[in-house]
Amino acid sequence: MSLNRRNFLGRTAATGAGVALVGSVGAGSAEAREAVAGSGGGRGRHYALTVLGTTDLHGNVFNWDYFTDAEFDDQAHNDVGLAKISTLVNEVRREKGRRNTLLIDAGDTIQGTQLSYYYARVDPITKAHGPVHPMARAMNAIGYDAAALGNHEFNYGIPVLRKFEEQCHFPLLGANALDAKTLRPAFPPYVIKRVRAPFGRDVRVAVLGLTNPGIAIWDKANVQGKMVFPGLEEQAAKWVPKLRSMGADVVIVAAHSGASGTSSYGDQLPYVENAAALVAERVPGIDAILVGHAHVEIPERRVVNKESGKEVVLSEPLKWGQRLTVFDFDLVWEQGCWRVASVGARVLNSNTVAEDRKITQLLRGEHRKVVAYVNQVIGTSSAAMSAAEAAYKDTPVIDFINHVQVETVRAALRGSAYAGLPVLSQASCFSRTAGVPAGKVTIREVAGLYPFENTLEARVLTGAQIREYLEFSARYYVRTAPGGAVDPAKLTNAENIPDFNYDVVSGLSYEIDIAKAPGARISKLVFDGKPLDDAARFVLAVNNYRASGGGNFPHVARAKQVWANSEEIRNTIISWVRAQGAIDVGRFASVDWKLTRDGAPVF
Repeated sequence: MSLNRRNFLGRTAATGAGVALVGSVGAGSAEAREAVAGSGGGRGRHYALTVLGTTDLHGNVFNWDYFTDAEFDDQAHNDVGLAKISTLVNEVRREKGRRNTLLIDAGDTIQGTQLSYYYARVDPITKAHGPVHPMARAMNAIGYDAAALGNHEFNYGIPVLRKFEEQCHFPLLGANALDAKTLRPAFPPYVIKRVRAPFGRDVRVAVLGLTNPGIAIWDKANVQGKMVFPGLEEQAAKWVPKLRSMGADVVIVAAHSGASGTSSYGDQLPYVENAAALVAERVPGIDAILVGHAHVEIPERRVVNKESGKEVVLSEPLKWGQRLTVFDFDLVWEQGCWRVASVGARVLNSNTVAEDRKITQLLRGEHRKVVAYVNQVIGTSSAAMSAAEAAYKDTPVIDFINHVQVETVRAALRGSAYAGLPVLSQASCFSRTAGVPAGKVTIREVAGLYPFENTLEARVLTGAQIREYLEFSARYYVRTAPGGAVDPAKLTNAENIPDFNYDVVSGLSYEIDIAKAPGARISKLVFDGKPLDDAARFVLAVNNYRASGGGNFPHVARAKQVWANSEEIRNTIISWVRAQGAIDVGRFASVDWKLTRDGAPVF
């Protein structure tokens, strides 16, 4: 479906603001009695409302890891998936009364697993008479009331997102996702749910959806000229007063934006990436914020609004369906209106319950189809390659990604004006559990090396710019004094830099002195056996996230683009293995960079 303002208005109420209004949710007498009894005191004047929330589900329905072909497990023994979330939701609904609860999500729904990838690319939902997306089927069955847009919703392009939206029985909200030409909302900004209380009038619960401004950078190829993404704070300041003037008794924000107040893209955009706490602090009239995007767990955080002096409760459940947020509202009926007397938040752990068989049976066929797809053998490998140490050692598994990227770019530039320039390549340790075995290699093992939907580009940089790029990347390591043992577990992720924002650059050799301060760590930087010439020009094979400014690495976003591809790098690697038939590790594996302390190797 194309971006069509008329289609959007046809799905929403015909008001000047173009908003979505949803009808009442009636409360049965038994449930009403439960709500009143559980509220404590007030001689029947209080009503208990519960709003449940998930975020960053990233295509997880089953408690399954498609890259390892086994049940999901991690060091903390978390579980994942909507089937687990469904069980938790059912338990809360039984406790509170089904009609005294709402269920919302804060975005990043349709990207992240091979299940979601399969129905975007292999058997796409956009084809004629195509399938229904498994995430839509699961969320519809569980009974979601609304979901905010996440930045990863745009990874597969707007047509896939629009088809997913069409398949959902609940609105996808994005008050700051605007049509680039009209600057009017391209998605419903909010939804108002009417909840039938046991006395007084219906409780009007407004859910405002806000997404991440970084979409303009990270998915530039998909959204440029089609949509724009202003800041969360500015759009919340516009919409929250409107919701209150329309009679909203409770205002909840589903924000695909972390709470740290920081931005990974620096000053490339005038809007904060992780702005949820700033919204709470600066925009009056909000009662609670369901936080997403940051992949951290915040059971409850209270932020005082500077203008009203009232507390706003924030909660972020852990990613992939590992946690469910529970907001408990105590509402009081006085002077002919509802008032929020108090709000509390907590999270429930999905590893405490079994999967809901209703959900697993519903999508059993899709699951089996994807398991069969990812287990197809596509070639062989001469040796095993593991990413376990790739965050702090030069390992063949990252060399392999770079090798494929270099070969792809060289072939693409053949015959062009840039064919004579040397090609370098960047790659990151996207998953420390990824690896390729010796012998037969399957799609899932290769796909696990590159779990993101990045595409490949070629940009021209100078030697001096490459040096600064490497210095910026080396901030990732914790400054460590010479001498003594080094604990790898405490060596990386300085300043909370994620693994995917530490780049290895192939085609050069260099050392990173972690005893030195960030900005002065790169030494012995050599190309073709000689010290790197700052004036020399290079082509850098780089993913579109980095090339668009993701991670705020210097120079690359403004560097000349000489080639770009629309195919995911993951598929480029899979196609390479299919075409070659074999991965000869000896062709590309070499130790070209290492960590040092005052010149002495760390390992």
